[in-house]
Amino acid sequence: MSQCDSPDLKQRLAPILQKHGRDPTKVLQILREIQDTAHCICGQSIDLIAEHLDLPRVRVAGVAGFYSFLAGGQACGEYRVLFSDNITDHMLGKAELMDYFSKKLWLEPGKVSEDGLVSVDSTSCTGMCDQGPAALVNGMPLTNLDENCLDLICELIRSRKPVSDWPPMLFEVQDNILRKDVLLGEAFEPGAALKATLARGPRETWAEVDKSNLRGRGGAGFKTASKWSFCHAAIAEEEGHVVCDIGDRAERIMVCNADEGEPGTFKDRVLLNSYADLVFEGMTVGARVVGARRGFLYLRGEYAYMLGKLEGVLQQRREKGLLGKNILGEQGFDFDIEIHLGAGAYICGEESALIESLEGKRGRPRNRPPFPVTHGYLGHPTVVDNVETFACAAKIALHGGEWFAAMGTGQSAGTKILSISGDCERRGIYEYPFGTTIRQILQDCGAEDPYAVQVSGPSGTTISWKEFDRMIAFEDLATAGAFMIFKRGRDLFQMARNFSHFFAHESCGFCTPCRVGTTLMQRIMDKIDGGHGTASDLEEMKNLGQLLKTMSHCGLGTSAANPVLDTLNKFPDVYEQKLKALAFEPAFDLDGALATARRITGRDDKEAHLGAES
Repeated sequence: MSQCDSPDLKQRLAPILQKHGRDPTKVLQILREIQDTAHCICGQSIDLIAEHLDLPRVRVAGVAGFYSFLAGGQACGEYRVLFSDNITDHMLGKAELMDYFSKKLWLEPGKVSEDGLVSVDSTSCTGMCDQGPAALVNGMPLTNLDENCLDLICELIRSRKPVSDWPPMLFEVQDNILRKDVLLGEAFEPGAALKATLARGPRETWAEVDKSNLRGRGGAGFKTASKWSFCHAAIAEEEGHVVCDIGDRAERIMVCNADEGEPGTFKDRVLLNSYADLVFEGMTVGARVVGARRGFLYLRGEYAYMLGKLEGVLQQRREKGLLGKNILGEQGFDFDIEIHLGAGAYICGEESALIESLEGKRGRPRNRPPFPVTHGYLGHPTVVDNVETFACAAKIALHGGEWFAAMGTGQSAGTKILSISGDCERRGIYEYPFGTTIRQILQDCGAEDPYAVQVSGPSGTTISWKEFDRMIAFEDLATAGAFMIFKRGRDLFQMARNFSHFFAHESCGFCTPCRVGTTLMQRIMDKIDGGHGTASDLEEMKNLGQLLKTMSHCGLGTSAANPVLDTLNKFPDVYEQKLKALAFEPAFDLDGALATARRITGRDDKEAHLGAES
């Protein structure tokens, strides 16, 4: 019997509910902790949460059913093992390892064992592409998996040993920083950027950020100084210049987007693990400039294992006077940061969906305008910036805008951190000045006969070997940081098919073009993979791609067709060699669907098949 079935469930959950008070924005955090305690989220749990927070039951149930890490009304076992399904993990043997593990424990993927002990399934990229094949067990990362590791894990599960008592070597996560530049290579003293900001003044600090030409590192590349200016101007403006209106009681919010869900990206994991002070300092500099008193770090659910360490860094900063009331003795400079855990939803990387999640709702993108900088978290003006962006802001506050602008290109100042994985000898983190060519990066990481590179993950661009002289820059190949390498001989169709499944799974379902279009794209790719594809299917995917790009509500839908369209355009042969015929063929194989009925009746003669000659 799961603890959700326990008659004393209300008593068991009372400490969790009391911990979070009656704040409706804590719905997701409460649901996460209840699942960790009871190994499921049953109807009674949802009733208790709704009653405690005075919310409609349907809202709580909606949140529980939206996030992939929440099992909803289904039990997930005392041990929940989720294998990373990213294409780079597949290239390293994910499918075979998951099958091996399932057979060892007599498991059927997607279901809980009969004794309720364990379940196994796939999940989207876990942010461990530099040390795959990877998986999660009860939220803890398992890296560099092989059959020997899985044998040990099976024994630990059979003996019901708590995950907290498992050998630490199973959970080793390396930074793998292989090339450093000004962001990663220079020592940073906590508080140094804040002291420079206070000495310079908030308006002057904004001017330095503006002069630096810092653009958002999450992929979109919006100018950071403009975003900060709009947020401040939503409440107070003085002759068109940004000021720090400390006396203004209207609240502004700073949010660090650490929901690094793009397959192939893991740079934010490294920044938070080893450079958290730099990131938090950048948030605090931004808070001083715009006049914010409250900040959030939205941490992706796959990085929950870092929560304790990050809370420790925040506490140390409070003790040093770098967070809290009157920071560094400056009267009225009040700012603190709270960590909010996600629960497995790629869409929450979109800033308005992230804000919805922060508010304790399903992570669905909002209609815009209004934009978050004027109407964000709980209606307050809100800045949402990437982890790397805040790290850059701290360095700019310390060294000045001209120092930063002198690096990179005219339109892309500074450096860019890349998460390099796939077919290369040295997978890991590389920091380069903007303007570095793809060819140079491939040489540095020891790429094995590179044939294609996926820049910026599935939502980015697939380039061929003919384009390796292109450069990492907003004016050429903009990227959130993913850099997946595919050597000659890799089946790029399977890459695109993997990404089509990813987008169909991660679509929030809000708008019809994305909800239906991503599913249709996935089905056509599966049809081609099954040997039933025709030339008309290729045309249909091009039409679907255009519809997704022009009609979808948010960036997930508009970019969902990119991998298919790019490979159709640049590698048409990988599709043509899989086509069965040039004529139309239905996507649904009715004769194949009748195979089960034939087995049951014991018939396999010509008359039992559709299309048989009379």
